[in-house]
Amino acid sequence: MAGNIPYYEQKDRENTLRLREMIKELPPFCVDFFRGIEPQTSSRTRIAYAYDMKVFFEFLKKENPMLSSLDIRDITLEHLDQIRAGDLEEYMEYLKYRYDDKNAEVVVNKERGIMRKISSLKSFYNYFYRQERLKNNPAALIKLPKLHEKEIIRLDIDEVAMLLDAVENGDSLTKKQREFHEKTQVRDLALMTLLLGTGIRVSECVGLDISDVDFKNSGIRIHRKGGKEVTVYFGDEVEEALLGYLEQRRHIVPAEGHENALFLSLQMKRMSVRSVENLVKKYARIVTPLKKITPHKLRSTYGTTLYQETGDIYLVADVLGHTDVNTTKKHYAALDNERRRSARDKVRLREESPALSSAVAAMQEEPADDAAAGDSDSDD
Repeated sequence: MAGNIPYYEQKDRENTLRLREMIKELPPFCVDFFRGIEPQTSSRTRIAYAYDMKVFFEFLKKENPMLSSLDIRDITLEHLDQIRAGDLEEYMEYLKYRYDDKNAEVVVNKERGIMRKISSLKSFYNYFYRQERLKNNPAALIKLPKLHEKEIIRLDIDEVAMLLDAVENGDSLTKKQREFHEKTQVRDLALMTLLLGTGIRVSECVGLDISDVDFKNSGIRIHRKGGKEVTVYFGDEVEEALLGYLEQRRHIVPAEGHENALFLSLQMKRMSVRSVENLVKKYARIVTPLKKITPHKLRSTYGTTLYQETGDIYLVADVLGHTDVNTTKKHYAALDNERRRSARDKVRLREESPALSSAVAAMQEEPADDAAAGDSDSDD
């Protein structure tokens, strides 16, 4: 039965089957690429690669006269060997605004979207170049687009309290929303408290089973990206919220195949990532209408708070499940600067001398005209 299979394994199976269908739309040699990268990538990553490569081959068919009469599956490695760096620069330009024939809409890619597609293309070319099945590697000559640092949006401590109050009380919800709130208030509070109190990813949250919660050791067992199993620990507030929800959960009859799921929807099925995203958005609009708060922003809020309290970037990286601490440093660099600035007042070399105090006071009492009459070299 599907209910006996862990959530992450179910998702991996679904992704694998979906990937097989996507590969059928690509040139046959692409099968080798996806088989070659399988040991180093997740099924979700490979799906992203398949989507990106389909966009590239659609570009070749639309914009390259040599390939316009061919079906995408008829494109060969010999054709790719004739692609030059200039063609790929044209592809980068194409990615900014392209027409999606299937959905009859214009697709806009921003910096990060373009970067991901070019990174996928580089991996694709590198694989066949290393296999000596391509003589040329024009993708190696293309520079990735420069990324502008994005402002990290997070909740401040007052907003966190206000958000949990909104979840608990249902204030400012519409009449229709209050009807649902009466049924989901205990669940929503447990879910939001868990996200804010542990910093887990939304996919890790919806993948939780009842058996993954260990109150004896105050921990939850989650599966990180790549399937790694770890324990994340929680505090008293999270424990109280989870206990309240589990008491209610015992009286719910889940749909078949969803017996083990911790968080259930009103259809008595395991909640989806999308449903949690909508839930967070609904409550966050009440508290911070000008901030676009997502489950990932709640994760950033937790990481910020943990770093401010501990100053240990390695601990934050470990708890958040970052494989590279540089990822964590990049996100919390601004906090590092704040901590460094605060250090200037932490160490006193000696008690302030009366002479120094008098000199500072005298300088502060000087008239503005005197200050303006200073040396012309004051810019130094």
